[in-house]
Amino acid sequence: MDGRGWSQGLKDSRKVSELEEFQVLLKRLPDDRFLNSTAISQFWAMDTSLQHRYQQLGASLKVLFKKTHRIVRRLFNLCKRCHRQPRFRLPKERSLSYWWNRIQSLLYCGESTFPGTFLEQSHSCTCPYDQSSCQGPIPCALGEGPACARCAPDNSTRCGSCNPGYVLAQGLCRPEVAESLENFLGLETDLQDLELKYLLQKQDSRIEVHSIFISNDMRLGSWFDPSWRKRMLLTLKSNKYKPGLVHVMLALSLQICLTKNSTLEPVMAIYVNPFGGSHSESWFMPVNEGSFPDWERTNVDAAAQCQNWTVTLGNRWKTFFETVHVYLRSRIKSLDDSSNETIYYEPLEMTDPSKNLGYMKINTLQVFGYSLPFDPDAIRDLILQLDYPYTQGSQDSALLQLIELRDRVNQLSPPGKVRLDLFSCLLRHRLKLANNEVGRIQSSLRAFNSKLPNPVEYETGKLCS
Repeated sequence: MDGRGWSQGLKDSRKVSELEEFQVLLKRLPDDRFLNSTAISQFWAMDTSLQHRYQQLGASLKVLFKKTHRIVRRLFNLCKRCHRQPRFRLPKERSLSYWWNRIQSLLYCGESTFPGTFLEQSHSCTCPYDQSSCQGPIPCALGEGPACARCAPDNSTRCGSCNPGYVLAQGLCRPEVAESLENFLGLETDLQDLELKYLLQKQDSRIEVHSIFISNDMRLGSWFDPSWRKRMLLTLKSNKYKPGLVHVMLALSLQICLTKNSTLEPVMAIYVNPFGGSHSESWFMPVNEGSFPDWERTNVDAAAQCQNWTVTLGNRWKTFFETVHVYLRSRIKSLDDSSNETIYYEPLEMTDPSKNLGYMKINTLQVFGYSLPFDPDAIRDLILQLDYPYTQGSQDSALLQLIELRDRVNQLSPPGKVRLDLFSCLLRHRLKLANNEVGRIQSSLRAFNSKLPNPVEYETGKLCS
């Protein structure tokens, strides 16, 4: 005995969906936006007629349950001596959440003879096994953040407008982030460190950035007396010859030759100017300080008279460069007989001036890296939109792109306690903006960045005047 006769009465009493009040609520629900279970519960709570009818059904159901339990106990008592005990299946009371989901199913999964079951988490329908499809159009969801602010009037399944910080893209709201910077400054060219090391060993010309050598103190390939400091530089003069490029340095290499049996030891101080301007707007390269790489020396000939001196920045320390200043001085390497340690002297400290210190020659001075496309006019156009936006929202878009550009440029700042403000140098020397204009742009970017969700600010040190 399975109690089907008793359960039928319970099933009939629970057909809430067939109530007139239920059907009235279903017709009154808005169809211009998606209704989640919380929204449906609010409409349900505000419908006094349905509430009253539902409470009546609940009271009737309790009376029916009591009557059913009495009958079941009586049947058990009558069947004590039976070989097989009866089994009863009584339907359980359905919760309010079931009926809210039932409303969603009727709204969004009723495109067939028998409606399916709506799954709110995936916004999809599970259809009866004999139905190929039951899902109808599901309107867009309104809410905060990436949810829609309003559904499109001509197609309620798509967003019509978005919340602040999000933009409408193909009917969806996406975070309002800067567009690709490739139109302004290409920053995606990267060599892996192992590839770079291999190319440097081969002195591959494909990664050499061809520069102009300038020095009043010496000439490449000529012997000179290294007793006094020598100054030389490699420069690109990009504004004149390469206005559409900026340049990244991955390594610096010199080929230095010494006369036979020379006790001289070259000592170099390197200064890097990122985008032009005066020498005072250069930063000192801290070779062999902290985690910064040291010079690597490899012999060019068997006599070891010439060596390639290379400092490899790699992807970790790569940086922008326009001019590289090299200050070369020499020290004398000697062995201290008392302590058996190597000691160094300045050439002018030698007690015997007649002693021959030897001569030095620099055959090559090269910068290895790559050049990136750069469009100063496009960046000027972005800056112009700060004061004269083309359309509503284009000013915010321009600010976002400039912030992204600023952060990407400053990422290639040299090592130090704080990052150097390379972006101001770019504006000052490659876009030829005045100091007050650069300051105004930076202030606008800081003010806008502070209003963004989860703003990221960092301290920068001044490099360019």
